Amino acid sequence: MGFQQGLSGLNVSARNLEVIGNNVANTSTYGAKAARAEFADMYASALNGSGSNNIGIGANIGAVAQQFTQGNITTTENPMDLAINGNGFFQLSDGKNPTIYSRNGQFKLNREGYIVNNEGHMLLGYQADNQGTIIPSQATPLTLPTSGIEPNQTDQIKLQMTFDSRSGVASGTAIDFDDPTSYNFATSQTTYDIKGQAVGLTYYMRKTSADNWDVYVAANGTSLQSDGAGDPVRVASITFAAAGGTPTTTSTGALQGDPGTITTYDANNNPITTVTDGKFTLPDIPAVTMSSGALTEPISGISFNLAESSEYGSSFAVTGLTQTGYAPGQLSSINIESNGIVMARYSNGQSKPAGQVELATFRNPQGLQPMGGNEWSATYASGDPVTGIPGDGNMGLLQSGALEESNVDLTGELVNMIVAQRMYQANAQTIKTEDQVLQTLVNLR
Repeated sequence: MGFQQGLSGLNVSARNLEVIGNNVANTSTYGAKAARAEFADMYASALNGSGSNNIGIGANIGAVAQQFTQGNITTTENPMDLAINGNGFFQLSDGKNPTIYSRNGQFKLNREGYIVNNEGHMLLGYQADNQGTIIPSQATPLTLPTSGIEPNQTDQIKLQMTFDSRSGVASGTAIDFDDPTSYNFATSQTTYDIKGQAVGLTYYMRKTSADNWDVYVAANGTSLQSDGAGDPVRVASITFAAAGGTPTTTSTGALQGDPGTITTYDANNNPITTVTDGKFTLPDIPAVTMSSGALTEPISGISFNLAESSEYGSSFAVTGLTQTGYAPGQLSSINIESNGIVMARYSNGQSKPAGQVELATFRNPQGLQPMGGNEWSATYASGDPVTGIPGDGNMGLLQSGALEESNVDLTGELVNMIVAQRMYQANAQTIKTEDQVLQTLVNLR
């Protein structure tokens, strides 16, 4: 007669309560994974083989297995918070020890600009170059840029608009930017020189005859082209088909190297080039005076695209007006896309990638070794990590401004706690019964 069975039952029941208690304690821990105690029975080894009537000697804990199921995702107001929707772990490094892994996406910036968790471990990924190009390679700690973005000079302009075929020919023999009756329509946009200084361009559309329009351009009020008397000279002449639609020809004067065939010369004996695609190069924009009184830098070689404009019997309308330049800007915010790209946004409205988060998966996640602080380390049982970007293969997607809650089912854990308590009481009862039987045996005379 022994107490082994009851004693082992008390031990495993107590361990089971510890596992349940740990689950309950981590109900509100982001990225935490519930565990369960898995029991195994015990039998004593028999001499010369095992008999068919062996009685077990109790139970033990076979394993405490973590359950890597998906937790609920809750939104937050912090763009640095990240949740993995699907498989994968964040890769983290302290700069010295092997890589560690986590599902907790509560990240922030440290004083050096690294993205770190609450343990101070740095998030790993691919860094982007100065142009925002991401080249997958060995994952390194991600940093956010501290400097601003450099300006970019305008080199392309695209104007998409509808010309009103019902408009009459503009009055007068010459255009006067201060006289709206000398042109039919005008629109403006801001371009930028090599220093990122703003230069306002205004486009004036003047109808000269049926389906023929002249285009004039002024920079901060100064015409790009003028004759000997200082009067504005058109930069292009657009011709539409009688049936309307997109331009059939665009003639430009004093522009060398444009596609097309030189057909004639203008009044200043400059060659006129006719192009059929509605694209041409603007004359050089000279240095012009800004509101502060300083001069801008000259801008040359701007490609101008009118190919998608059209003429119909409808009101003038600008449907697209874009250009490629921008002023310098400072970092204003970041956003992390679902594919892990860390997008830096600047005060001038521009944005470019600063890096990309890399995730890791394991063939056997339950083989990972818990390290505390919502982190795990790889082991022989877990296998080597398989890395990749979010969304590729079986990698989950990232959700910015959100966190993955613990996958602990609090209701289920409370029920399990009741069962574990009854198990403990029942095993204590077997020990009590064994004691009573032994006492009876001792009292025999």
